[in-house]
Amino acid sequence: MIYRFRIVLDVLDDVFRDIEIKADDTLEDLHNSIVQAFGFEGSEMASFYLSDDEWNQGEEIMLFNMGGDPKSMRLMEETAIDSVFSKESTKMIYVYDFLNMWTFYVELADIVEEEAGRSYPNLMFSQGVLPEAPPEKNFESDIIDDLDEEGFNEDGLGDNYIDLDGLDDLDSGKWN
Repeated sequence: MIYRFRIVLDVLDDVFRDIEIKADDTLEDLHNSIVQAFGFEGSEMASFYLSDDEWNQGEEIMLFNMGGDPKSMRLMEETAIDSVFSKESTKMIYVYDFLNMWTFYVELADIVEEEAGRSYPNLMFSQGVLPEAPPEKNFESDIIDDLDEEGFNEDGLGDNYIDLDGLDDLDSGKWN
């Protein structure tokens, strides 16, 4: 079977690529196809993230083991595409280059029969030009919104303030 994906860059303009790839290829093969289709050098770290229908980021599937417990992590080279994508599970998030955070939405568009004589992976369609720099991310937090310009809340206490009153009580046995 052949899986057809649309990979959309997280920008205002329409920048996407349509790629078809064999269902039993790995996520590393899909990663390499995305890197090539968008013209990246391919020398940066990357990860896929499982996603639900609202594009909420889930479990990470990494390109390389970065020193963690191999039993608790999933790697692209060990993960077949058809083990994470199906008609019911069609979306993943792909991040390339963690310093610049190129972020893509990867969506399974169709599952078709393999076409005789065609080599896979195959770049089917290309729309838009990759910008020179990744789009700026707007990381906001309710906590940050409640702080003034100097990083203090309405009580005049910093966000990382810890009330240490009663710390001396540790020695007196009051804290068990």
